[in-house]
Amino acid sequence: MPAPPVVDRFVPWLLRLAWIGVLVTGGAAIDGATATRSEAVGEVARYACLAGWVVGVVAMAVPAVTSLTAVRIVVPIAVPVAIVALFGGADGLDGVLFLLTSVLTTAIAVSAELGRTFVQASAYGEEDRHVLRPPVAYLAAAVVAWTLWAALVIAAPLLLADRRWILGALTGVGAVALAAFGWPRWHRLSGRWFVIVPIGVVVHDSLVLDETLLLRRPELAHIRLAPSDTEAADLTGPASGHAVEISTTDSVTAFLAATPKQPRGQVIHLRACLVAPSRPGRALAASAKRRLPVG
Repeated sequence: MPAPPVVDRFVPWLLRLAWIGVLVTGGAAIDGATATRSEAVGEVARYACLAGWVVGVVAMAVPAVTSLTAVRIVVPIAVPVAIVALFGGADGLDGVLFLLTSVLTTAIAVSAELGRTFVQASAYGEEDRHVLRPPVAYLAAAVVAWTLWAALVIAAPLLLADRRWILGALTGVGAVALAAFGWPRWHRLSGRWFVIVPIGVVVHDSLVLDETLLLRRPELAHIRLAPSDTEAADLTGPASGHAVEISTTDSVTAFLAATPKQPRGQVIHLRACLVAPSRPGRALAASAKRRLPVG
């Protein structure tokens, strides 16, 4: 397995330090926001937030593909919690500091560098994994579902603490149901990689492909940044930003995943395809280092 660069080793620790900052700034803000509420509401708010923070600590303790999904689901909840506290009665400075540290921590959690570190930690042997950017439409749907789930998670304990039993129970059930529905769909975003292996390259993407696409060294003609007039098959989702074009020496068969228009999937034959690593320049440099035909 390739040794991670210094920045990759540093980012998880930066995330953990920022998460400690969320605890410190969040405590004061939540205490201020609940000062005029009932004692039960204040206690539940504090302990619920502490429990969520501990879940975040557990998620980021050991880098892996599964824990990457957990981090990216749990850590961003701090942002809506900070907004609720800021506009719910927290001292202005405390609320702003809580919001800023929450936004900073979330930015680190969703960064390409953290994603790369976590997925590489689960790599086998000489795999060099590069996270792929998410398809725009799928990401939008995932964010909408997560936003609804986060609202239910925040509201449920507060409603129960306020003795609004029926509404609180329904909200809690909704949060659990949406988590069960959303987790496998959110987790699919963490399992999308462009992988450099000793025998060639692999496109591992269950959103776009029904079967992992392996392109062996003799089959590779070139790997480069895709030109604007490329006619390569789009395997990006589609995703935004620069794509990498992989051309082959002969026709290759790819099995596409099922879609509403193609419920049974699709088989295509291609001579070139597009993938979208989060850091295309880094993926190309790593390919060149492995003596693949870059350029």
